[in-house]
Amino acid sequence: MNKERIKLGIITSAVLLMNTGLMAGGDIKEEIEPAKIVSDKPKRTLNGNMTLNYNVLPGTADNIHDMFSEGVFYGRLRTNTFYWEWAADGANNDGAKSMGIGGSLIYKSAALNHFSFTMGYYGSLNPEFWRADDADIGRVKAGKDTFSRFKVKQGGSYGIHALGQAFLEYNNGTVDVKVGRQLFESVFTASNDTKMIPNTFDGVTAAIKIAPKTTVRLAWFGAQKLRDHEDAHDVITFKDANGESWNNNDDAGKHRGLNYNNFVAAGEDPNHDMYLADISTKYIKNLKLTGSYLQIPGVVKDFVIEAHYKIPLFDSGWAVRPGIRHFMQMDDGGGVVAGDSNALGGSLAGYDPSVNGSLDTNLFNARLDILMPEKKGFFRLGYSKVADEADIIAPWRGFPTGGFTRAMAQYNWFANTETIMLRAVYKFNPTWKASIRYAMQDFDDNKAVPSDSNVIHIDTWTNITKDLQMRMRYGHVSADDKTFKVGSLTDYKADWSYDEFRLEFNYLF
Repeated sequence: MNKERIKLGIITSAVLLMNTGLMAGGDIKEEIEPAKIVSDKPKRTLNGNMTLNYNVLPGTADNIHDMFSEGVFYGRLRTNTFYWEWAADGANNDGAKSMGIGGSLIYKSAALNHFSFTMGYYGSLNPEFWRADDADIGRVKAGKDTFSRFKVKQGGSYGIHALGQAFLEYNNGTVDVKVGRQLFESVFTASNDTKMIPNTFDGVTAAIKIAPKTTVRLAWFGAQKLRDHEDAHDVITFKDANGESWNNNDDAGKHRGLNYNNFVAAGEDPNHDMYLADISTKYIKNLKLTGSYLQIPGVVKDFVIEAHYKIPLFDSGWAVRPGIRHFMQMDDGGGVVAGDSNALGGSLAGYDPSVNGSLDTNLFNARLDILMPEKKGFFRLGYSKVADEADIIAPWRGFPTGGFTRAMAQYNWFANTETIMLRAVYKFNPTWKASIRYAMQDFDDNKAVPSDSNVIHIDTWTNITKDLQMRMRYGHVSADDKTFKVGSLTDYKADWSYDEFRLEFNYLF
């Protein structure tokens, strides 16, 4: 029996023991009910970040036959079209366009004695008239998640066919355990399903209701499958044994110093486990409080505390909602492996000397929302500041500055980065909603990180029917180009200004 099966058994046994104790209290009743259709809603609806709400779920079954026959299929047809243009004179825009056409088919069984299962296929095809040539796939930016670059590089075809979800579930209303490949939304991890294929994880999770409006979650993941991968890979190691960048964790939030060769050279295992735990409560009226912990043994430990408090303004319907998120990253051995490299693989010149051999750092986020009556929208002022220590490591699509200062396609959590964002969201009617963000990103001028930039990001959502939605996205980045000092050397920060257009259609059935 391998170590993954041993861990699975230990975690599952522990959860079932906790379940026995919790059920004895009888405080939380079961929530599993037979499936029923809400007359004015489809089976699923999309949130603004493209995660899904399930309005119809399978009910309970009395036997194996009914477990299958009373399950529910969920379909999704979608297209994503991208156009990207670097603004600098002489910039190579050969990989500027990409398109994905495909969707997903998910099946959820009915529950038999609280047990059920979910299977989900995801696919993406890439029309030849709107894609880069094979030789230019390394230049594809925004649309790279509509196909597998590794597959094309190895002489294969464009497109992706992936098992996106495959898990067994036990849910009695108090304890919910999932074993297998699954989506997991947290401050560290996210499905980030804004392209064609979601980001998923292989492992065991448990959600436990320990008090009214209070839930604890535990997770162990042995592998991750990013959006442009057909197969699972390590949760943090960059490159594989052959030095191939696109066949392991090549997410933009990775640390290039934490690569396969560096782990082996340091005498460390390049295959890693991820452990997660969080507790979230809304027990106090208008306050949401969450504490989260992540550890990749031998590499890094993260702890995040987040709080949001809603303050109604008399009886006007308006409210203000201040919020904070403090992200603490603690070295657990990864600093020695990363050595003298920053997250982008550049020099540590300009960094504090303590960074060489350590991943210790922290990030502070704050925001103030002004909420409109009847959930029409909000105004937001956001702020984030990364300590002048190591870079934040976040290759799991749960963006450390997300919801505070992050705009589309931006990575603003390098050391000594400060960002201010203004955002407005307004729902004009049931058909049309729009969002605009303006971010001012102040990167460290003396580090080998991006140059300062201003970002405008506009989104619109159009509900053509209750099942069909169109989303349009536009991003404009105006970045500096400048010379700067890296230690005793003079270097140059290139102009990385660009314009980006995205068009997405989603049909749910």
